[in-house]
Amino acid sequence: MAACGLTLFLGILPGSWSVAAAATPRPNIIFILVDDARWDDLGCTGHPFSRTPNIDRLAREGLAFRNAFATTPLCSPSRASFLSGLYPHTHGITDNTDRSAASHRLATFPQSLQRAGYETAFLGKWHMGNDDSPRPGFDRWTCLKGQGSTFDPELNVDGRVVKTSGYVTDILSERAVAFVKRPHAKPFLLCFAHKAMHPETVQRADGSLSDPNASNFIPAERHKNLYAGLKIPRRPNAADTLEGKPALQRAIAGLPPLGPATGSSDETILGRLRMLAAVDDSTGELLKALEATGQLDRTLIVFTSDHGYFYGEHGLSVERRLAYEEAIRIPLLLRYPPLIGAGAMRDQLVLSLDLAPTLLELAGATALPGLHGRSLAGLLGRDGSGAHGVRDAFIVEHFSDHVFPRMVKMGYQALRTERWKLIHYVDLTGMDELYDLRSDPYEMKNLIGVPHAAGELRQMRADLSRQLRISGAALRN
Repeated sequence: MAACGLTLFLGILPGSWSVAAAATPRPNIIFILVDDARWDDLGCTGHPFSRTPNIDRLAREGLAFRNAFATTPLCSPSRASFLSGLYPHTHGITDNTDRSAASHRLATFPQSLQRAGYETAFLGKWHMGNDDSPRPGFDRWTCLKGQGSTFDPELNVDGRVVKTSGYVTDILSERAVAFVKRPHAKPFLLCFAHKAMHPETVQRADGSLSDPNASNFIPAERHKNLYAGLKIPRRPNAADTLEGKPALQRAIAGLPPLGPATGSSDETILGRLRMLAAVDDSTGELLKALEATGQLDRTLIVFTSDHGYFYGEHGLSVERRLAYEEAIRIPLLLRYPPLIGAGAMRDQLVLSLDLAPTLLELAGATALPGLHGRSLAGLLGRDGSGAHGVRDAFIVEHFSDHVFPRMVKMGYQALRTERWKLIHYVDLTGMDELYDLRSDPYEMKNLIGVPHAAGELRQMRADLSRQLRISGAALRN
């Protein structure tokens, strides 16, 4: 095995993209972030019946990254990483508890774009603490309170409370379209963070959340019968016996043992896809507004998700916090014709951390110092030939929390390469996992104790420790 991670970060050599960029006005930027969308929920990423024609258009007319990942599969840490270009162990927003104060202090790419002369706006679900007040870096601010309500949500609009009426995705979409259509004297950035596909959850007295089920995923009225009667295709690991996964076999008080019966029901997953249909409608309305105002091909559109979700793989449903592929892989689509050829695809490992430096570079803004992510600008050309030194490894990390009982003492540090994945559980002894993703893409066979994998295990452990040091962290035991 080659020493993995020697090129953890992405360095860009000057290429044809920079020549084109120099002759092109700075782009408007629309960053669309969906809550909890898996990489394979979209038609363009292979779903057999999910109807996402407007989102698919972004891939058809732009670029799809087929190996994009969130470095922490949890909402607040992931959102902070998108905005800052840093791992959670550095930016400090490590869980979904009230991180309001920390998110006010977070150094973000919108702040840099604002300083560089962009008009900046945030719209939707902030989800770093329940505080919905305006954050630094945004000229315009429209934010849901906490998780937001599916119907008639309350909004903080530039510091004042606004009551609304209707379905949350449609209300946010109307405001996004209005922002696009208004006159702009400067290039603009719109960070548009949907509530969908998150369920309507209720916080209990002890701070825990009600378990999502079919009734919690509430679609728009027009989509309530969409996909009626269809069966959800299941990945082979939905039948995982959990042999070799002692961390998942632990007995948890009040919870049934994990297995096929504990995974998400078809109706629950269909509810999520019905919510996604409203996001697709919203994307279509944005595209129409950009076309009507002559801004479509002058606007870089980014579509992604904060992390994935389990559809019964390894018996999991609510717990998207784990390091398996279904939780860490995300869709990542970019459309910007001046630099990106239509229908392009890339297989390189790219991360949520990379968005901040990419947008700063394309906007001609000063880069933030000390970022863990690296600009993907060299991958955006028609053949991606401007890229050099693409990472061959990255870290996934999670810090223990007490929101869901199964995640108590489930902090981990993981290393994912193009072929291998090592999951080191920092609070559990003798429960680490090693997978050969080439022969076992569904992560069914833990190779930790297998003699023929002993050399790979030693290498992966050494590389994990080294990559943590490079990123300013230490191996936790």
